Amino acid sequence: MSLFRRTALAAALTVAAAALSTAVAPAAPTSAAPGVAALPTAAVALGDSFISGEGAGAYSSVVDVNGVSQGFPGWNAANSNAYFCHRSPNASLFQADLPGVQARFNLACSGGQPHDIANASAARAKGRSVASQLDQLRAVGRTHDIDLVLVGIGSNNSSFTFGNVAEKCANRFIADAWTGWWEFWAYLGGPVPQEPCTDADLASAAQLGAATAETTAAVRQILTTLAEIDADGRHRVVLQDYTNPLPFDLAANFWEEDGRADDRDKFRDLGAERYAAGCPIHRASLLPGHRFSTGLGTLVGSVRATLAGEFPATDLVYLNVQRAFDGARLCEQSSSPAGVLATPIRLQDGPSGTFVTSLSGKDKIDIQRIANTCVSYFQTCQESWHPNAAGHRVLGRCLAGAAAATARAVSCVRSGDGTITVS
Repeated sequence: MSLFRRTALAAALTVAAAALSTAVAPAAPTSAAPGVAALPTAAVALGDSFISGEGAGAYSSVVDVNGVSQGFPGWNAANSNAYFCHRSPNASLFQADLPGVQARFNLACSGGQPHDIANASAARAKGRSVASQLDQLRAVGRTHDIDLVLVGIGSNNSSFTFGNVAEKCANRFIADAWTGWWEFWAYLGGPVPQEPCTDADLASAAQLGAATAETTAAVRQILTTLAEIDADGRHRVVLQDYTNPLPFDLAANFWEEDGRADDRDKFRDLGAERYAAGCPIHRASLLPGHRFSTGLGTLVGSVRATLAGEFPATDLVYLNVQRAFDGARLCEQSSSPAGVLATPIRLQDGPSGTFVTSLSGKDKIDIQRIANTCVSYFQTCQESWHPNAAGHRVLGRCLAGAAAATARAVSCVRSGDGTITVS
């Protein structure tokens, strides 16, 4: 509102807006003061890796908590470096057709948690060195009229994180494929279980409940801040959930290799085949993974329902993207990873910058070294199982549909021919 202080009338509007900002519902929309140019309009992205553009490549420099722009610092740098927020110009925010929006700001950060909305990420364990997303949002509000806010938050929280869930299930498969259950020495941090992931391994009902409460509190802070800073008081907030990069079952050609399925000890050829295709995972882990994704969707839908009651005048839309990648998930088709909408598991043999695309012919010592690189240098593998650039183009179409929808809850679905429908 400080931009309206050039005249006495503008000053009066500022005082009035400040008073109204303490109310639960946002103030009624106002026009720019006479003689004061309207601010350019903007769309803003807040949240975690599925919003920042993780997996979409061409990452931009990121200003850290000290105001210093951080470009790529090298593969062996600390993972806390702001650059590893992995903000991509290929992210869905930049792919969406948003008529009337003049500028777009990606403030999301890979690995972002509800904590990071109102607090500097570095204030928590394994956080990145960036200012709170609300402080970054306030900076945008000083120069732009915010018309659309895309929020994707909740898959990482104080109870569980998407990265840990993915790492757990992939590591179990890799360990099962290459090492015997007795070979405990092979991995940093002790032995890796080799059985498929179950629901209990991913997130319990209590953990999902705690994550829902954290996420609700964070989005409440976003809505309250927008009511305070948005120049005209009019904005749509889209709460997006998550899509699973893996199918409900693998294409039949990935079920076994050399007569060995994944329900026995050691199956290296099958392990190498699935890794190359992007899906090093037990078939038995897939349905628990989808129930976890459904739980995240329920979380986001619950946040929207709660806050719609608290902020009845706010334009708040739930965007369900759980079926946005139907037919184009990793190993859903026999040609995977060609034509898929998500990144394969990406590992490096040391922080070299070269991704290992094949594990064929590698022994357990090689596997130990490659797997441990991800443990020591998480940035070398953090793109794994995220929407790729093509996936973000699809999510951009989902966002465009949600931005134009009259409904307050919409689903984005991909049909077999690749058609995207938002309804």
